[in-house]
Amino acid sequence: MNSKNQLTNKSILVRISQDHYQEPVISHLVSEYALTVNIKAAILGPNGEGDGWFDLDLQGTEAQIQNGLNYLQELKIKVWDENSISNW
Repeated sequence: MNSKNQLTNKSILVRISQDHYQEPVISHLVSEYALTVNIKAAILGPNGEGDGWFDLDLQGTEAQIQNGLNYLQELKIKVWDENSISNW
């Protein structure tokens, strides 16, 4: 198998602000970037109050994952990965 097509996994934490509650952010990672997304944990306020926090496992090629992360960055969604979590 070509290494560019090899599937890999990446664990991230994301904070989705109320500004994006009406957007299907996680769904777009699947439909637009062909990622498999596993929601390991989530914290949401009642009635959409406050930010939503999601612990996600992403599976896809390196390019798919990078494109998905770029999409989140374009939306100004805060993302932490296994490298930045230790800096909390």
